[in-house]
Amino acid sequence: MRIKSLQLENIRSHSKTTIPFVAGFNCLVGGVGRGKSSVLYAIDFALFGDPLGRSYEYLLRERADAGKIVIQFVNGGKTYTIFRGLRRHEKGTSQDMEQLKFFENDKLVASAKNEAVTEQLKALTGLDKDLFREIVWVRQEHLKELLDVAPRQRQTKLDQLFGLSDYEVAWSSLATFQRDYKVEKGVYERDADVVGVDKLQAEYNKAVEEFSSIENQLQNLGKELSQAESALKEATSRLENLEELRKKTEELREKEIQLQTNIANIEDISAKLADENEKKKSLIHELEERLKLMEMQENSHRNKLQEAELKSDQTIEELRKYLFTIEDQMASIGSEQEATKREIQTSQNRISSLATENKCPLCLQNLTGDYKKGLLERLHEENAEHEKRLLELQKNLDELEGLHSVVDLVVSNLQALVPRIEEIKGRVAEEREFLNKLSAEFEDAQQQEKRLRGQLSATRAEITKFDVTDLESTRKLRDAAFEQYSATKSRLEMMERSKGDIALRMDDLKERLDHAQQKIEKMEKIEKLLEVIDGIRGAYRSIQPKLRSEFVMYLQRTVQQELDELVGYAGPTLTVKIDETYTPFVSGEGGYEREVSNLSGGERTLLAFAYRIGLGQLIMQSRTGHGLYMLLLDEPTESLGREDGSVDRLAEAISRLKAIEQIIAVTHSEAFAEKAEHVIRVEKEAGASRVSVES
Repeated sequence: MRIKSLQLENIRSHSKTTIPFVAGFNCLVGGVGRGKSSVLYAIDFALFGDPLGRSYEYLLRERADAGKIVIQFVNGGKTYTIFRGLRRHEKGTSQDMEQLKFFENDKLVASAKNEAVTEQLKALTGLDKDLFREIVWVRQEHLKELLDVAPRQRQTKLDQLFGLSDYEVAWSSLATFQRDYKVEKGVYERDADVVGVDKLQAEYNKAVEEFSSIENQLQNLGKELSQAESALKEATSRLENLEELRKKTEELREKEIQLQTNIANIEDISAKLADENEKKKSLIHELEERLKLMEMQENSHRNKLQEAELKSDQTIEELRKYLFTIEDQMASIGSEQEATKREIQTSQNRISSLATENKCPLCLQNLTGDYKKGLLERLHEENAEHEKRLLELQKNLDELEGLHSVVDLVVSNLQALVPRIEEIKGRVAEEREFLNKLSAEFEDAQQQEKRLRGQLSATRAEITKFDVTDLESTRKLRDAAFEQYSATKSRLEMMERSKGDIALRMDDLKERLDHAQQKIEKMEKIEKLLEVIDGIRGAYRSIQPKLRSEFVMYLQRTVQQELDELVGYAGPTLTVKIDETYTPFVSGEGGYEREVSNLSGGERTLLAFAYRIGLGQLIMQSRTGHGLYMLLLDEPTESLGREDGSVDRLAEAISRLKAIEQIIAVTHSEAFAEKAEHVIRVEKEAGASRVSVES
């Protein structure tokens, strides 16, 4: 796993910061309070989302309402991005789950739930919060923490990280199981059924013999009951048939009375229907006569249309439209008459004017005698033509008025006559339909009467078949068969109850025997389990020291290698030994062994760093299957000075740690930062952190 970049928005002293990281040795350098350690706090929150304490107040920038962190890292050739947010509210500061998202390349793989994101992260990298904070992230002033604690406390903590404490927990847990099994075994040994299992077996065998004897008796009673039941069924069947016949005879008598009543009712109905038929026929004849008279009147009126040379089969609506057409023609002729009269008057005025004057009435020019004469002749001719046209128009108008009078009269008469004709036709159709219905009902009544009379004859024939003496004798036979059957059944049921009681006793004894046998078998299994638990507890007690010795041996070797690289050729040779409590001891070139508390400040820092690297490699390998691939260091140069070269040696050693894919260190030491492959300088301006890359 390698972090590519980190984006901070309103996180501690960072208002808006983007920090790129590379593989190898990355160093954030700057003065005290510039915002370097804030980057490591942000990485921890971005990956796992849980606060270091009870609150997120240490992360969110002062007076900011919301904050945001985006971390991008590479793992297994794929790029992953986690978005997290913070929000301030009345009760404090909390994580903003709406912003929580986990992307694989551009694909969303988890969101909205912190558990989903951390589980996905652990599945990819093997890291969880505790492993990250104990091994990967070495916080400020925590570098020497493991060296300063008491040996037993150190052993307990590292056993937990290596997973060795699980064996101690298992050993203690097995003691509880062992105690419970011993108690359970004691209970079984004192159980009454287990102690008296032979007596239970004898009782069960006796019950089996009784059960077999009573079954034989039940077989004989069963045969007797079967015979009695057959006789009872036969007598009951004959009695039921006779009872059914009696019941049917009673029903037939009731039916006879009902049929007689129905026949009388049908006769009354037939008489009424016949009378109604005659009345309907008379009414229909009267309506048809009235209809003929009205149709004759309609034909008379339509003949007038034919006399006026019009179609006689036109509807009233068509005749109304024709009247409108005649009225339009009459109005047009009237208009033309008025125009012609005006033209005649105008001509007469011109003739009068020419008779008294020699000037043209239109252009007022003087007229000669011949021209005047010709003009007068033309005006007289035009007047004669107009008079002739006026006579023709009056003739046409008189003809149209006569035609209009005829059509209007016919329309008036038909308007009153046609609806009445249609009404009478409808009534005739309705009355005929009702007559047909009455005729059908009358026919049905006649058929029904015939059918009822046939049923009455058949019913009377059936009534004569029943004899009441057969019913009484059959009832006595059935009662005797029932008494025999009841007595046999009572004896059988009593025997069945006895059999049931014995069966219950047998089941109870069998169940007790089975439970006793199960308890005996379980008691034997518990004895074997106790032997196995003793063996396993002994194995757990012996394997923990052996595994611890293996871890100590590899830890000592790894720490020595890391320490040699840190000291280098320029410093004195330091030899490390580690005991069963994971406590390191250092001896110099003279072979004198010293405890950690007797080392100089620089030596203690170098040893603490080597010790943390060695522990990290072993614990990561045992917990995740791969070594330590990332390391976060907060002020690792604690107690080191540049004068003795320890700062330079530590920086050189860190730069040579190629087994760790990425190291991110925070320091205020410029000398330490000089050895980094990627330097990120952190400054502060106007209360906000600013970063610049100096790679």
